[in-house]
Amino acid sequence: MSGQDPVAIFRIEARDLLEQVELDLLTLAERQDDRETIDAVFRSLHTLKGSGAMFGFDALAAFTHHCETAFDRVRKGEVAASPALISAVLAARDHMRALAEGEPTEPGVEEALLDDLRRAVDGAGAAPVSTPPSAKTWRVRFSLPPETFVNGGRPLPLLDELRDLGPCEVTAVTDGVPAVEDLNPTDCRLAWDVVVTTEQPRSAIEDVFIFVIDDMTLDITEVVDEPAAQAVAEVVPDAKVAAIEPPKAANSDAPPAEGRPRVAEMLRVPAERLDELMDRVGELVIAQSRLKQVAASSSDQNLMTVSEQIEQLASELREIMMVVRMVPVGQLFGRFRRLIHDLAIETGKTINFATDGETTELDKTIIERLADPLVHLIRNAADHGLETPEQRKASGKPETGHILLAARQSGAEVVITITDDGRGVDRARVRAKAEENGLIQPGQVLTDNELLQLIFAPGFSTATAVTNLSGRGVGMDVVKKTIEGLRGAIEITSTPGQGSVVSLRIPLTLAIIDGLLVRVGASRYVIPLSSVEECVELPVEQDLRSAGRSLVTLRDQLVPFIRLRQMFNTGQEPDPHQKIVVVSTGQERVGLVVDQILGDHQTVIKPLSPFHAAVGAFSGATILGDGGVALILDIGCLVAAGQRPDAQLRAAG
Repeated sequence: MSGQDPVAIFRIEARDLLEQVELDLLTLAERQDDRETIDAVFRSLHTLKGSGAMFGFDALAAFTHHCETAFDRVRKGEVAASPALISAVLAARDHMRALAEGEPTEPGVEEALLDDLRRAVDGAGAAPVSTPPSAKTWRVRFSLPPETFVNGGRPLPLLDELRDLGPCEVTAVTDGVPAVEDLNPTDCRLAWDVVVTTEQPRSAIEDVFIFVIDDMTLDITEVVDEPAAQAVAEVVPDAKVAAIEPPKAANSDAPPAEGRPRVAEMLRVPAERLDELMDRVGELVIAQSRLKQVAASSSDQNLMTVSEQIEQLASELREIMMVVRMVPVGQLFGRFRRLIHDLAIETGKTINFATDGETTELDKTIIERLADPLVHLIRNAADHGLETPEQRKASGKPETGHILLAARQSGAEVVITITDDGRGVDRARVRAKAEENGLIQPGQVLTDNELLQLIFAPGFSTATAVTNLSGRGVGMDVVKKTIEGLRGAIEITSTPGQGSVVSLRIPLTLAIIDGLLVRVGASRYVIPLSSVEECVELPVEQDLRSAGRSLVTLRDQLVPFIRLRQMFNTGQEPDPHQKIVVVSTGQERVGLVVDQILGDHQTVIKPLSPFHAAVGAFSGATILGDGGVALILDIGCLVAAGQRPDAQLRAAG
């Protein structure tokens, strides 16, 4: 199988199948009579069972067989797709995943899951009577690559799966078997011709071969009239055949297929290879920056031309690499349907979960790191935000609570929002708890945003009792640390009795960003360009007038600013031509006073050492064209400091 580990390939495909099973089951929970979804669940379980047996995952195949049998009864109308049955198969799906990944399982878990499944099937009752689809006859011809046996593949389970679809007639095709003296016993030289009659659609036959289809040849054709079709097949072997096979090479002797729509080819690449490629692109950008600086100091016109060409190519390669690493947030959002299903059962609440903007794309690394924060926020919305059906009814609301998870792109950021229509944040309780924990002084004046941000303080919780979901004061502070670690920001708004909205502002990528290179004293720093709103002069007279209050008026609005020279203790006199770079995170703005703006800079982000990682003002570093190092400013941290003059003064001191 193209030199790859067949077990690793099976596990990758099994993950996709199990993820699809979960999504289909959750869809079925909302539409229990959806025949298409019922068939899809059955096919996925059937494929997983057969392929597991083919690749030696016998325990997985044996366990999956029970779930497949249950859904076989559902699709035949003998059993209804009840909520209890769906929950039982969802729990069983988690066990299938553990078996596929080779993870250890606790004794007795499998027996308990099967007992739950049997009870669910017995108590489901019969499904509503529906008209069964008519049976069709298909001719399936396939051959496997010669190295199938060496790679651990077994053809017999494939034939067994075809037999499970309906009555089968199997014929072995020996045309490719060489003479005995030329026969290699480890090669697979047989082909098979199978005629199967089934009520299942063509896709069910294709699913049988899902794990081996990349390296095999497969022809499937519907037999409309068996005698006539047989006669045609004998005279014209390729008549009425729809081929599902890898595309022929460009120099193939086979004539091109005319009039057939082209299907986009997909290539599965290990994530670590993309990371390595991104690292190389980053090093290329650094080298290109060095070349640009050398060319600028040279009078050689040819060198300048080559430098410009390399800069253009490096920029295009960087953009392509960014696109390759981008994945839709829908891949992440789909995971939370299961979470909501389980939360509704655990809390006794009726929850409607909706998503929007699933096609919005983010860097794959950011997607992976967003999973845990979103779990905490959604659990918090379900547990703290939404009321019970009785409470909602008493307050004049529909008994069903709503949670919306949405994403949209805003410039170089993606904004992800979690909205609920629950009770909203009890600000009096938040303040009382914050004073009790010593987070604020009694009577301390806070803006509404500052008060709501206390929710993310370590150890903070307004829950009156510890439950399986909340009350321990952990979770929300982890959310804040993770989002800030992504150079993002969190905003929260809440209306009592109407609900809350938590917004996460996340940069599109963590690898290479456009930055504004500035000088403060003798050192250079990078400000992420996506956070920059504008740059203005800071005359000496105005600087002297604002020395005590650190505020500047921009278009009739007061904007606080931070003197980076003081914050970083440069020990030098300020430049007479200082600039203010106005940056923002969401609704908050602050000015950063710098000595000089050096220009834009393609910034390859390098992580800080563990010794420097705790310094709040910086989120990373980059290597400049002359080999020097520039620190990347953490805009979220600086904006927070600029909004709190006391914190600013402490930092400056």
